[in-house]
Amino acid sequence: MARWEPGTAERLQRAALQLFATRGFEQTTAAEIAQSVGLTERTFFRHFSDKREVLFQGQQRFAASFLDGVRSAPPESAPMEIVECALRSAAAFFPEERRAHSRTRQQVIDQNPALQERERNKLADLATGLAEALRERGVGEPAATLAAQSGVTVFGIAFTQWIRDGEQRSFADLAAGVLDELRAVTGKTASVARIA
Repeated sequence: MARWEPGTAERLQRAALQLFATRGFEQTTAAEIAQSVGLTERTFFRHFSDKREVLFQGQQRFAASFLDGVRSAPPESAPMEIVECALRSAAAFFPEERRAHSRTRQQVIDQNPALQERERNKLADLATGLAEALRERGVGEPAATLAAQSGVTVFGIAFTQWIRDGEQRSFADLAAGVLDELRAVTGKTASVARIA
């Protein structure tokens, strides 16, 4: 059995996702994932701490793609312009060839409450990280938190559209469209009377 071939983690990920989609997350064991690609369970655990990690590996790179965009925004940018840079940067994480994988991954997550909670936590952590990065750039509160939460909401809506069956627009185009919708919703609103 080949254990240390290049790309072992990726092979395990592909196999796991296929098994999760066809058999169910709970019904699939780490040993079965490893055996399906000619590896041992021990090899699986050299790459992943548990089978959930197969779905969430890359979380740090995902968050880093947003933070890279925050750092690259021009110094004079307003908070939502910085968030726009973050979304543009993150779009590179979602090329066309990743769409089928993302679609299947989301279907697996949608069928398991514990995985749904993990996904929500991932997005909450992203919002926290974005807000911190905005504060480091001198954005005050509550603007930093509002912009960060808005950016994560835009991401979530664009991602849901991007993985929809039959959708062919790029993630970047979808995110830009959702951001435009957000601007339209917030741009022309009058001040509301204070709630007593």
